[in-house]
Amino acid sequence: MELDRIDRQILDILQQEGRIANQDLADRVGLSPSPCLRRVRALEDSGLIAGYRALLDARKLGLSLMALVHISMDQHTPERFANFEASVRVLPEVLECLLITGQAADYQLKLWVRDMDHFQSLLLGKLTRIAGVTGVHSSFVLQHVISRTALPLDAAQA
Repeated sequence: MELDRIDRQILDILQQEGRIANQDLADRVGLSPSPCLRRVRALEDSGLIAGYRALLDARKLGLSLMALVHISMDQHTPERFANFEASVRVLPEVLECLLITGQAADYQLKLWVRDMDHFQSLLLGKLTRIAGVTGVHSSFVLQHVISRTALPLDAAQA
């Protein structure tokens, strides 16, 4: 899908304000409501807009500790990786699971837990029990310096 200036404006605004009313969105990009809604629907249908979500405050939910966990695997086989990925996919504490290169680890997990006891339970009771996990290195986030969900549209080629 070719994106013009207005499509990029729509995407930028929706990344910041996903619940904006169509009339307000149309006003901000200089369109009438009907063409604006058609463009939003086309962006949704194309898959560029993958969905809409509410961003929650983890601390207000009692989740006070964010951890970044590097996982090393014993074998680099599709079956071993598939089993690991299926195992972490069902853990609600895991927000991201990234297959990575350039490190001693194979995966990086980003997770939220209540406290160190919760982390220890997750680590020892679940993560280290997954077949093939041979190494775990954990880091704890002290402060969120930058935390954003908006993609850099100026750098995108879509």
